[in-house]
Amino acid sequence: MNANKHAMPAEWIDPDDAPELTDEFFERADEYVGDKLVRKGRPRAGSPKLALTVRYDADVVEAFKATGKGWQTRMNAALKDWLKTHSPA
Repeated sequence: MNANKHAMPAEWIDPDDAPELTDEFFERADEYVGDKLVRKGRPRAGSPKLALTVRYDADVVEAFKATGKGWQTRMNAALKDWLKTHSPA
C-alpha cells in the first residue's frame, strides 16, 4: 500500500449529506442569458483609472501619506487641480 495519503482516492460522500441550497446561494450564483454570462457588481466606469508606475520625490509622497487614508485620491485631485491652470506640454 502506498504510504502517501494524498494519492489515496477520497472517500465517497453520500449526496444526501450535501448542504441545502438556500435563497442566498441562488442570489450569489452566476446568471446566464442563453450562453452569455450576466455580470454582477459594480458597473464599468465611464473613464476608468490607469495603473501606472511613477516615481515621486519621497517628501511629496510622505506629505500626502501623512494626510491619512485616501492619500492617492487626494494626490490625483491635486494633479487635476494643477491641470486647470497649467498646460501639460
